[in-house]
Amino acid sequence: MRVLIVSGIWPPDVGGPASHAPEVAGFLRGRGHSVEVVTTADREPPPADYSVHWVDRANPVGVRHLRTAALIRRRAAANDVVYTTGMFGRSAAGSLLAGTPFVVKLTADPAYERSRRRGFFAGSLEDFQDGGGGHRSWVLRRARDAELGRAAHVFCPSEYLRRLAVAWGLPPERVSVLPNPVPTLPPLSDQAALREQLGLNGATLAFAGRLTRQKALDVALEALARADGVSLVLAGEGDEQPALERRASVLGLGARVRFLGPLPRERVLELLRAADALVLSSAWENFPHTVVEALAVGTPVLATTAGGVGEVVEHERNGLLVAPGDPDALAAAVQRFFGEAGLKERLRDQAASSVADYAPERVYGRLEEVLASVALSEAG
Repeated sequence: MRVLIVSGIWPPDVGGPASHAPEVAGFLRGRGHSVEVVTTADREPPPADYSVHWVDRANPVGVRHLRTAALIRRRAAANDVVYTTGMFGRSAAGSLLAGTPFVVKLTADPAYERSRRRGFFAGSLEDFQDGGGGHRSWVLRRARDAELGRAAHVFCPSEYLRRLAVAWGLPPERVSVLPNPVPTLPPLSDQAALREQLGLNGATLAFAGRLTRQKALDVALEALARADGVSLVLAGEGDEQPALERRASVLGLGARVRFLGPLPRERVLELLRAADALVLSSAWENFPHTVVEALAVGTPVLATTAGGVGEVVEHERNGLLVAPGDPDALAAAVQRFFGEAGLKERLRDQAASSVADYAPERVYGRLEEVLASVALSEAG
């Protein structure tokens, strides 16, 4: 089987798709399939065991989109199936022009993401499903439905997102849940050694990912201000970083907050293992990679109940859950985590085993089956 993988971001970029797409490529290559990649990048991606074609993000937006769609069309024509984790409009256009079926990994409502980014809508994901955002968001919904409606199959990492996708009118039989797998872990030192290497002292929370409005890290900072003696270390970058740095200063958090910038994935895993817990204060979410990564290395999660987070974080088993947008509730969870005798240890003991069913072989094996079925159906 010949597979073209499309991803909007690629290492050294930080974010779930930049981890997921290379893992899928490596798995499929290991199973004897031919793989190539189309992505966008700020500079030439590092060498891989397969071809990585890229479009420079320095191009004006319209030019970049046209060049990416054209590149997808050219490369899709040489493959049996396209697997896309983003750039759905360009992926759909390029695949259809090439006559190659495509499979989508959906991580959010694209219309909602675009509406928020362009300032058309400021409410919750749930409110958006009821028709918010006016005529401009209506156009984005129609574009979303057209793009996804042409997909041979749509994977959602959570049942929460699957229900939304089916409500948009996608055929239920072509939409299924495929959770994010646990990462293949490199050899990691024990927590004490990693804490010393990373300079972590005392009660420490970690965050890893994009510093965006979606992650609502201002809520985490507000909670931290209410939880004396607790520090927060953030790995990642994003357009919210300047505002978050200013907010941390206004709250008087000082050295209790450290912005590390983007880190390679192995260093992120080391940070997650070294921290006492991962904090995820998201306003909306699907099934974030960082939650599975933290649990896989044995680190509990303090998170909001946004989206599908509650499908992997079980309250009082491998973490603590609170409502989104409530810094007081998050602060109370942080204080309880560090203050209640035995709680931190109990949650940590159960973290890794709670994601045992998310083994890469099982998750990517299911993906391989669907890709092969789609490719075979088209060939037939």
